[in-house]
Amino acid sequence: MKEFLKSLSYGVRENQVSNEFKQILRELLASNVLKEYKNKYYLNNGYVFGELDISSKGTGFLSAYDESFAKDLLIENKHLKGANYKDIVVAKLLPLKKKRPSAKVILVLKKANETSIVVTKKYGEAVLGLNVKTGLSTALKASQKSLKALPLGSVLKIENTNNEILEVLGHIDDESVDEKISLALFNKNSEFDETCIEEALANGDCVDASMYPERVDLRHLSFCTIDPIHAKDFDDAIYYDEKKRELYVAIADVSEYVFAYCATDKEARHRGFSIYFPHISIPMLPRPLSENICSLKPNLDRLTYCFKITFNQNNEICKEELFEAIINSKRRFHYDEVDELLEKKSNLGELSWIYKLFNLTQILRKARLKNAFEFKTEELRMFLDENLSLKSTFYEKDTPSHGLIEDCMLLANKAAAKMLGEVGIFRNHAPADDKKITKLLEELSMLGIDVKYKNNLSELIRDVQALADELDIRAEVDKLIIKAQKKACYASENGGHFGLGFDKYTHFTSPIRRYSDLILHRLLKAKQRGDLKLYEYLLLNIQNTCENLSLLEREADRVAYDFMDRKFARWAKRNVGKVFNAFISENDTLSIAKLDDEIKGAEIILEHNKNNLLQKVRIQIIEADIIFAKIFGRVVEEL
Repeated sequence: MKEFLKSLSYGVRENQVSNEFKQILRELLASNVLKEYKNKYYLNNGYVFGELDISSKGTGFLSAYDESFAKDLLIENKHLKGANYKDIVVAKLLPLKKKRPSAKVILVLKKANETSIVVTKKYGEAVLGLNVKTGLSTALKASQKSLKALPLGSVLKIENTNNEILEVLGHIDDESVDEKISLALFNKNSEFDETCIEEALANGDCVDASMYPERVDLRHLSFCTIDPIHAKDFDDAIYYDEKKRELYVAIADVSEYVFAYCATDKEARHRGFSIYFPHISIPMLPRPLSENICSLKPNLDRLTYCFKITFNQNNEICKEELFEAIINSKRRFHYDEVDELLEKKSNLGELSWIYKLFNLTQILRKARLKNAFEFKTEELRMFLDENLSLKSTFYEKDTPSHGLIEDCMLLANKAAAKMLGEVGIFRNHAPADDKKITKLLEELSMLGIDVKYKNNLSELIRDVQALADELDIRAEVDKLIIKAQKKACYASENGGHFGLGFDKYTHFTSPIRRYSDLILHRLLKAKQRGDLKLYEYLLLNIQNTCENLSLLEREADRVAYDFMDRKFARWAKRNVGKVFNAFISENDTLSIAKLDDEIKGAEIILEHNKNNLLQKVRIQIIEADIIFAKIFGRVVEEL
């Protein structure tokens, strides 16, 4: 949508407009936002497209897609025309009366959400809904008598157009409501409709190999899967033939079960990604697919789309083959098991190839990191008790087993990217811009990491990491470096992957939990079969699909983070007044400390903070807001 709207500034022919945007084009013409000139449509002067933000006072701020607007445009509440937070709108510029340029909304082109989540609160004698996302109070389409019959603090899902109550989700004091709030805030659904379930169940729960005579039968090979301990959806299995120096990366063949534009596919496209909470997953595909027939469970025949990657004596790739196969995984490992095996070198019998493969991936990783970066990332893990209250947290660090699997998946993803043409679905990562790098260096200099600017960004980052290692703050500094870089995204044209040091990269290895990979499988199969008509059909509106997937990816992350923030806020409410160890994690527009005590990772908004970034401190929790999932505190001691 954003790219289409931006293109109207330069002129667009009607035959260049996809079906998805033709209705919007007609609405813009009817509102005199566009003009037609020489068979092209142009944006009229005085109009601007953008995304809306709304303050707690109800004032709108439009982030314009036109980069000539350095500041957000002010939109007074009376000029919002029913537009809500994150809606994409077209606005008309108003005569400049104040120092800040202002505008009024003409049309809402795309609603960010059809619904909102509110918590009932009493204001005087009236019961209103407090919007969980914006903080605005809303008069609900219901009688005061019926609203007062609900206990104050009821969590409601309302329709944005007229504020009608659609569903009572629960009560804000009930821990089980957090999952519902986090999902509903981003318009996510934990359930699948009946048609999707029926389609999934129609595939049965076992594979009859005799029905697939054209597939390469690899069931005699000792494949295994390596995943987190609680995983149920096994996307990938690996096997290494040490004599022939052949690595097999077998990926669940979801495209064999989920056809383009069927009900399940439409739902998967809408979801984009699986969402993982500490206690449960919200899968992209119905569980009969994601956790059964598609999942590469041990000792069961399963359909896969498989890469066979052959290495020469110098550990260089000399051949890459892609084919449809049947495998039977011999064992399901979790990461901790493999780490222990790699340390103790236990006898694994037919699976002893893991040791040789680990040695190979170590060599490959060393060669790869000459042109790429290794970030010491730590993923926060949260454990809940039987009442869904926060029990404990810890940071999961990358271990040898993680590296083993990661390097195998990178090889398959890179091989898949080579097989794509000029247009497809790529995973691009652009280098950081100079402004962000300059700001990063300023922040790092306060930490004693004084590095001179270099035009070669790769060398500059390595210099920073070397000094961070000396100061034993590598993990924290790596997070700052990642934050300064642009986010990786999906695109229909290749732009390379800066972080990995790859000229061409895509996502192939997780079709159970990422829709991008499912699209890629279909494209590669159509190409291998020489079905040009299907290939072109699958590429229709591919750029818009890529943009949407990038948005859905960020949303899936935000849902998971929002849920964790809610659990942290409830924990903090029980610990108001207590003092904990933390460090300053942000010191920009807001000053934020991150807990680093028995409970780790909770973000505390600080008042009147003058401490430097990464400064270790003791903070006292002074307030916790469960509705908005925020914690407030103050520094009581520097460490």
